[in-house]
Amino acid sequence: MAKRGARVVMACRDLSRAEKAAEEIRCSTGNGNVVVRHLDLASFFSVRQFAQEYIATEDRLDILINNAGVMMCPHSLTVDGYETQFAVNHLGHFLLTVLLLDMLKTSAPSRVVNVSSIAHKGGKIHFNDLNFTKTPYDSLISYRQSKLANMLFTRELARRTKGSGVTVYALHPGVIHTELGRYVQTRHPVLSTLLIIPALLLMKTPKQGAQTSIYCAVAEGLENYSGCYFSDCQLKEPPLEAKDDLAAVKLWDVSSQLVGYKEEA
Repeated sequence: MAKRGARVVMACRDLSRAEKAAEEIRCSTGNGNVVVRHLDLASFFSVRQFAQEYIATEDRLDILINNAGVMMCPHSLTVDGYETQFAVNHLGHFLLTVLLLDMLKTSAPSRVVNVSSIAHKGGKIHFNDLNFTKTPYDSLISYRQSKLANMLFTRELARRTKGSGVTVYALHPGVIHTELGRYVQTRHPVLSTLLIIPALLLMKTPKQGAQTSIYCAVAEGLENYSGCYFSDCQLKEPPLEAKDDLAAVKLWDVSSQLVGYKEEA
């Protein structure tokens, strides 16, 4: 995005690491218009603070890429009291997006890009036990739930923004060599062993893994595909669980309640 001359706002939890990455981007692209701001998706207060600051200091928002996440981490609750994977991977992005939705509309045509995962397939939203208080916590089940939530959120947001000039896309970035999978080996050693050989053959670099996000953000001719799912820069058919409109509406309503968001009448 910086190479294309865009003003890039990097919303990151670790400011020191983010500033180092931002400086590398500035130097490699020649674009000095890359800034860093603090955002911790595990804190609704932080999300609201970031959104307020962005609205107060920026003129427009053309592309919002919801990319941050955690994968198969040990069970823990956020400061707001919600299971970490569901909170960071879905609730934080949900709150951020709805708080910035008016600016996205005034900046239209604009796009929201939600980075999901192929792990959403076979997932289920456990509406009656989102915090795993009634059943034993399983980090893989939790991760799949959060990635399915990305898909359903994309679908419902696309429905709600139809005709506004805001379009929304979900994607699978591929299996990428990053720190995101650091918990897989410790939490699911058998799964890690089974995946290691195909992963080594198919694993993408971070640059390769970013291509579908970039495609959904800037490719021409995607306006009629709002709410759709992409992988390897191609339109893909999602599974039935990701096309459940009743679940998508319920997820929106539950998410709104959990984050304390009330839509204007």
